[in-house]
Amino acid sequence: EFLNIGVDAAALGMSKAVVASTNNVNSIYWNPAGLVGIKDYQGSLMHADYFAGIANYNHAAFAMPIDKESALGISIIRFGVDDILNTTELIDREGNIDFNKINLFSAADYAFNIAYARNIILKNIKFGVNAKIVRRTIGDFASSWGFGFDLGIQFEKNNWKFGLMARDITTTFNSWAINTIEFDKIKNAIPGQNQELPETTEITKPKLQIGIARSFKVNPLFSLLTEIDLNIRFTETNDILSSEYGSIDPAIGFRLGYDDLVYLRAG
Repeated sequence: EFLNIGVDAAALGMSKAVVASTNNVNSIYWNPAGLVGIKDYQGSLMHADYFAGIANYNHAAFAMPIDKESALGISIIRFGVDDILNTTELIDREGNIDFNKINLFSAADYAFNIAYARNIILKNIKFGVNAKIVRRTIGDFASSWGFGFDLGIQFEKNNWKFGLMARDITTTFNSWAINTIEFDKIKNAIPGQNQELPETTEITKPKLQIGIARSFKVNPLFSLLTEIDLNIRFTETNDILSSEYGSIDPAIGFRLGYDDLVYLRAG
């Protein structure tokens, strides 16, 4: 789920409606096909706090053109809660409290992405693929490795832009390894709870994002970009449009630009 948060303040300012229009280093996340739009080396750094600073979200990315028709990018994401108090050994079997047995641990999720993009068939059709390795750790209690693929396409005609992003297209799998020694310390702490080891395989099902964008030249100095995205999950959720076959969460974003230098975004 941490891979659904999003990166880049500009994209978040447009309510994440950028699947069709993204064309820089952050396309590694939003739609790898957009990497074809970069003309030189590009880098990106982002830090954000969530839940009043309890959780930290960090992102770093780098992309470069290979030639006029293709580009390559890499990125890493970390979402973590640090300095969590481990009180599992605070009280011994005789009911004695020992504060010296409190230690700290982190629960952190990592994703390493490598993306490749190129023009196919016609110069206005772009194709991109993103391979990701997911690493998740919960202190010394448990850890997992996972992998998956994203596939993206962009098409541009006149001032119209169309984008399609298939996330976890092959289904993303995470395989957990649980420290049974640590588990044994807590499995009988509360009667009727934590009696059995949890499932060790976690599956992320495919999701689909469809975007349509239109750019306008208001006058020689001002320009406007608008985009509408449909975020589709093939399960029933509490999204705005929901059924037993799938759910759709729409998003719309606006970007008003002045002289290609200053931008105002809303979504």
